[in-house]
Amino acid sequence: MVKMGFRWYGSQDDPIPLKYIRQIPGCEQVVGALFDIPVGEVWPKERIKALKDEVEAAGLKLEVIESVNIHDDIKIGLPTRDQYIENYKQTIRNLAEYGIKVICYNFMPVFDWVRTDMRFELPDGSTDLAYRHEMVQGTLQETLDMVTSQSEGFTLPGWEPERLSDLKSLFEAYADVDEDKLAANMAYFLQAIMPTCEEMDIKMAVHTDDPPRPLFGLPRIVKNAADLRRIAAMWDSPYNGFTICTGSLGENPANDVPAIIREFGAQDKIPFVHARNIKFMGDNGDFHESAHLSAEGSLDMYEIMKALHDVNFDGYMRPDHGRDIWGEVGRPGYGLYDRALGLSYLNGLLEALAKGSADTTETVVMTEEFEMV
Repeated sequence: MVKMGFRWYGSQDDPIPLKYIRQIPGCEQVVGALFDIPVGEVWPKERIKALKDEVEAAGLKLEVIESVNIHDDIKIGLPTRDQYIENYKQTIRNLAEYGIKVICYNFMPVFDWVRTDMRFELPDGSTDLAYRHEMVQGTLQETLDMVTSQSEGFTLPGWEPERLSDLKSLFEAYADVDEDKLAANMAYFLQAIMPTCEEMDIKMAVHTDDPPRPLFGLPRIVKNAADLRRIAAMWDSPYNGFTICTGSLGENPANDVPAIIREFGAQDKIPFVHARNIKFMGDNGDFHESAHLSAEGSLDMYEIMKALHDVNFDGYMRPDHGRDIWGEVGRPGYGLYDRALGLSYLNGLLEALAKGSADTTETVVMTEEFEMV
């Protein structure tokens, strides 16, 4: 059975209280993190325990962490990476002690994700995240200023000011990192941590690139099925898996999301799913987020859920980016109302698929019994 959850940024940085998340039908998990721990440092046990206790006191579970971010020295391949990898392994051990089962992470250089509009207005008056490629043709600093100026006081994951304070130096450090070198550095990281993951029973789930295309001359290596195959071969184990983000993969129309799910789901490589829809704007890769309903976007969410059903997916899932609706002005992409609607819609699709499959099986059995008579 799919374990449905809801991303939460913590009581100090998320306007949505846990008691509201608890009231969403079918939501049993919180996907959380310790967002104030600097990238590369060990997560203290007492902080992990405090987060878990807070979530469980609200009647919810904490079994997925999103994210324990990867230090840039690991991605670049600097000599200092070994210490950061040891710190990461200790964080894995600490999380395992408190029942964490999946760690979502990414291997995107410099920026974890890119959007050009945080409040893109849709025809119905709601607003959402959007990406317009023409708006990222300036300098890195111009893009950073454009994104952070729209954050409305929220710290955006992957765009932490302390990490991007010297953007020029960080970008220069990646000058010699092409796609092959970034992949080699990822393999080095995975081969170092996988024995710890297997020992501690924690699955790593790398998030697909968002958007799935090179930006600013920086490589991206988690863009499509071929990339996922290369990563899977770095360490052949269910503990080396993927966060299948339907929106991120779907942002490239060449990606057949249901087929990707069937391929890697059959290999037990999908411990975590981000389910969202997007709407293309033209044919140059521009898109905006949409309501989860298939008819509202460019992705067929029924076919995506059916693919998960067909591979007997029983991992973790959460609705991803939602619109701001009904007057809510929350964290960009992470308001309460539309994500709650999305979660209910996804659960409805999954229930219909499960019951439809059961009805079909029962009909087949009855037909066979009748023919025997």
